[in-house]
Order: sequence, then C-alpha cells, then structure tokens
Amino acid sequence: MDVEFTQLSDLGKVRQGNEDYFGYALPATPDEASARGWLFAVADGVGGHDFGEVASRMAIESLLAGFQASSPNEPHAALLQRLIQAANTRVVDTGREASPGGIPMATTIVACALRYDRVTVAHVGDSRCYLIRGSEALLLTRDHTVANEHIRLGLLSREEAATADTRHMLSRSLGAGLFVNADITEHSVIPGDVLVLCSDGLHGSVAGSELAAVAGNGGELEKAARRLVDIANERDGSDNITAQLIRVRSVERVGMYRGRPYRLR
Repeated sequence: MDVEFTQLSDLGKVRQGNEDYFGYALPATPDEASARGWLFAVADGVGGHDFGEVASRMAIESLLAGFQASSPNEPHAALLQRLIQAANTRVVDTGREASPGGIPMATTIVACALRYDRVTVAHVGDSRCYLIRGSEALLLTRDHTVANEHIRLGLLSREEAATADTRHMLSRSLGAGLFVNADITEHSVIPGDVLVLCSDGLHGSVAGSELAAVAGNGGELEKAARRLVDIANERDGSDNITAQLIRVRSVERVGMYRGRPYRLR
C-alpha cells in the first residue's frame, strides 16, 4: 500500500483557542508498512469542559505512541480498541490528578489504520470518517449523540433529530468514564479512494456530497482541504474546523488464512 495525505486545522471565526488535535504515524520502511501500516487520527476536545485541548492532545499522543510500539501484524481492530481504551484511561487519570477535586476532561476521537488493501476505522463521539470513491461519499462512522440514540430507539425521526437540541450532545466520549467502547469497522479500499477524517466543525457545515465534489476529483489534497475549511467558515465558523485527507495510491491485495495474510496475484 502507498498513500498521500494532508491535514489542516482552523480556529474558525469565534473560538479563541483550538480544542481540535490531529496526528499520524507513518511506516519508515516497506517492511514496516506491511507489518504495521499507517495510522491517522482526529480528536475534538469537548466544549464546556475544562482543558478540552489537553484531552484531545493526550488522546492523540497516547494513540500514536501505542500504535508505534505495537507488535508487528497485530490485527488493527483489536489494536485500536485496546489503544483507545488506553487513551481514555490517560484522559481520565489526568483529569483526576489535575486538582484535589478533579477536573472534567473529555474528547471525541476518530482514527483509521491502513494496511494491505483495508482500512480499519475506530471512533468515539461525533468526529467522522468518510470514504470518497469517485463522486460518492460514504459515511463510515455513526455519531455518538443523544439525538442519534433517540433515532435508534425510535423516539425521533431523522428529520426531527436534525433540528433537536440533543444533536450535539454526546452520548459517548473519551474521559467520561473508566471504560469506553469504540465502534470499529473494516473496509476494503482501492487506488484513488480518499478518506476524510474531520471534526464536527467541518461536517456540521459541509455535506458528504460536497466533500466528494471537492476532495474526490483527483486534485491536490492541500487545495481540497483548504477549500473545505473555507466553506465551513463561510457558512458557520462557530467551531474549530479540522480535516485529514488521505488518498490511497496503491494497495497490496491479500487474503487471510488462519489469521495470517498472504498475497493475491
């Protein structure tokens, strides 16, 4: 597999500080690319909590360090679940130790690990991952919000949830409790696919179809990221805006036998 990427974070037009944070871990050699792969991640410190920017930075740093220290060929799904729990523990512990009474700290997180011809996506909260293929954008995550839970329970329709006060209220986040359950999915990727990881400052203003139109045309990723952030600022800009764009250049087709990959001709 080979990829190219860009990332961009913007304060927006209202916030005085940036509570979003992002990062990546890249393989140093082709052997490491096959054994461990790539990792990209975005976190959004929860507004209204103290030190949201600290929580998001700690979550990303913990995730990246754990990925780089992981065992070669460890399945990405199990690895990301373990690393996100470790990041959650670090955020919780830091908040407890910050003062005698503790300080509430929380953040969302979305991460994607790439290897061979697959991407594994893990997330907690309402930061998102899209897969853009051609002119279509497929949302690979499900926002962990109270409104979305009400849709699942049949208490609200999607139309009602779109304007509900609870649409921005998180039902799950890192730092909210001792244990956290990340949603994890795995998908095949092909050359030309673009993955977009973003905070709600972007996806709250830019629809999936627009993401595909801007980032899925084979153009320069840096220009696409800048254009997406500009659109979000033009339409709203009340929150921090962060985007990572990852384009798959080539893949290594593999099959699995007893949990071990083998090349397909």
